[in-house]
Amino acid sequence: MQRFIALMILVIPAIIAGYGIKLMRDTVFQILHTPFFSLWLQFIVGFILCILGIAFIGGFIFHRDRKNNKVAPRFLRKPKKS
Repeated sequence: MQRFIALMILVIPAIIAGYGIKLMRDTVFQILHTPFFSLWLQFIVGFILCILGIAFIGGFIFHRDRKNNKVAPRFLRKPKKS
């Protein structure tokens, strides 16, 4: 069940990033969608959605790998000093 939840956590940002790529592609081909009033706004929203989706997926994978000690030594957490 945990793997399924983790998969769902990764699928939603992937869909958001894919929609962002679609908005940017449609801007290149000058296809304007309804909620936007100009092509440049559509491109910027698509770019932001793409970056946010990719950043979330990257952060999720980095957090998981850090938890399992599968990252380079410079990315490991420093032990807290009491």
